[in-house]
Amino acid sequence: MAIVVDGGATEAKPLSSIDPLYAFDPKIEKTLRRLRRTRNLIVNNSRSSDSVIKSNQFCTDNSVASSNIFAKPGQMENNDRTLKELATLNVVYQPWCIQYPQLELAQTYELKSGLIHLLPKFHGLAGEDPHKHLKEFHVVCSMMRPQGIPEDYIKMKAFPFSLDGAAKDWQYLQPALFNTWGDMKRTFLEKFFPASRTTTIRKEICGIQQHTRKTMYEYWERFDKLCATSPHHQISEQLLIQYFYEGLSTMDRSMIDAASGGSLLDKTPATARHLISNMASNTQQFGIRGPS
Repeated sequence: MAIVVDGGATEAKPLSSIDPLYAFDPKIEKTLRRLRRTRNLIVNNSRSSDSVIKSNQFCTDNSVASSNIFAKPGQMENNDRTLKELATLNVVYQPWCIQYPQLELAQTYELKSGLIHLLPKFHGLAGEDPHKHLKEFHVVCSMMRPQGIPEDYIKMKAFPFSLDGAAKDWQYLQPALFNTWGDMKRTFLEKFFPASRTTTIRKEICGIQQHTRKTMYEYWERFDKLCATSPHHQISEQLLIQYFYEGLSTMDRSMIDAASGGSLLDKTPATARHLISNMASNTQQFGIRGPS
């Protein structure tokens, strides 16, 4: 038993219920200061650790939130796709550049394989004549046109099948939308018969000469073909006849003047062309060659 004084009252308690006694410490104040420093150090370290943990958690949460906000929908969807699916490109093809005219309600048209096989081919090569291609294309479409179907509709349907090589590539890469056959034909000629080519042909027409040992027929045929390669040469009929006449050999020019009753220049352009055409045909029949 032990005697305990509590608030002025004296009470007897068993020894087992009293706090254990510590050993006597002669430097108790020094020990107290040391214990306080140790306690403060532990408390400060604990607070610092909590602050760092909370700060790191805040940064992580913000980073995740930012990545979710700024991530593109496609990137988020890619997370669910397989490697094979990601390697397969989703190609968006350019819309077809031709918008066909509307037919009447009772009209229907299907492009036949027979027409496709008859179409001329244009490859876009340097020596090809786009005007000649359009003429041949027009002939085929006119022959194969069903009754009641507009010719321009058939041409717009069939024209892509007449192109090959570089010309077909050009059509597929067209950004413009063709609504009429006129627009399609004009764009085709702008590409494969530019203004520079027209200028070159104009110069050739103006300076044409009859080659040595060539008949008048051969010269006239070459002249006609040269004019046909550029229908828009904008040279008048009068000047065309004059350029041809000036390019004739001396002997053939004298023959034409004699046939015209004096001088070809005294005739009208239409009469002069008819006379030249007849004389050229005669030289073809009899094989009359120019001077060597």
